[in-house]
Amino acid sequence: MSKKYKICVYAICKNEEEFVDRWFESVKEADAIYVLDTGSTDHTFERLQAKGVNVYKEQIIPWRFDVARNKSLSLIPEDFDICVCTDLDEVIEKGWKEKLLSVWQSDTTRLAYNYNWSFDQEGNPAVNFYIEKIHNRKDYQWTHPVHETLTYIGDKKEQKITTDAITVNHYPNLKKSRSSYLPLLELSVKEDPNDDRNMHYLGREYMYYKKWNKAIDTLIKHLSLPSATWRDERCASMRFIARCYKELKRYDEAHMWLEKAINEAPYLRDPYLEMALLEYENKNWEQIEKYCQEALKITSHTKSYINEPFSWDHTVYDLLSLSCYYQNKLTEALQYIDQAMAISPHNERLQNNRQLILASLNK
Repeated sequence: MSKKYKICVYAICKNEEEFVDRWFESVKEADAIYVLDTGSTDHTFERLQAKGVNVYKEQIIPWRFDVARNKSLSLIPEDFDICVCTDLDEVIEKGWKEKLLSVWQSDTTRLAYNYNWSFDQEGNPAVNFYIEKIHNRKDYQWTHPVHETLTYIGDKKEQKITTDAITVNHYPNLKKSRSSYLPLLELSVKEDPNDDRNMHYLGREYMYYKKWNKAIDTLIKHLSLPSATWRDERCASMRFIARCYKELKRYDEAHMWLEKAINEAPYLRDPYLEMALLEYENKNWEQIEKYCQEALKITSHTKSYINEPFSWDHTVYDLLSLSCYYQNKLTEALQYIDQAMAISPHNERLQNNRQLILASLNK
């Protein structure tokens, strides 16, 4: 008979009372639940307590995600075997505990599983990748002030396994501020300037803040790091550099960096779609069609957070419809708009475009 492992869910939270009921229903299969409340001023603490959750209060000053995660992990008694780290804006699909027990082996240290980070307007997963926040009790600690990572500190070789049977869905409060991310990323890079992952994140964050030149400089630093070898992420840095140049109206440089991105990861749709979007900026209809057709040759969707939602939603067919319309290829334009609407049937702009194409065809 296989060993019966003790499973604990743990989390950090602050002012998330709106998520408590939904989150608890998804994690209550665990043998125990521990939460560190880092300073809620609403009723998060009381609502968790009423559910029977082991909840503690402690403010983390200065704030760091890794410190908070480690403190929440330390709440778990050492006789637990498996720890499931989650956030209150996430939902673990029902039956996860039995599935976890069916795949966990005596030498397993960590489990990767499905994570739906965002959804499209139709409720379909837009960004899906594997996440690895299920781990054994004793061999891990959290590192980095933000975009914290679970770091293995065990004596033996780390043993990871992967399952598609467990899925976690992310339903965030989009109004919640992420203003702490930029200074924490700057701190993270200062603490470890050779960490390629956080250098990439910092460049991306500068881009989000429209600090175009800072983003370009930081992303080029990422590409220069010896450890920056993951081609998908290198491609993303190149795409982001191109976006910044596009915002600066320096289209030739944007085009050059997107060519680099295509050469770096020709197996991804993302750089082709970015190039098509750049050509759309300049109304180069034939080039839009060319790059969209190249994108459609790629039919496998890698499970990575690097993937852009627009690479796999209606966008490619939308762009093809527009490019064909302006090249007076109206039959093809109608075919492509129908394919776009099959993916996003409630998109009003697509519906209006279809009417315009039909009107042109009937002239």
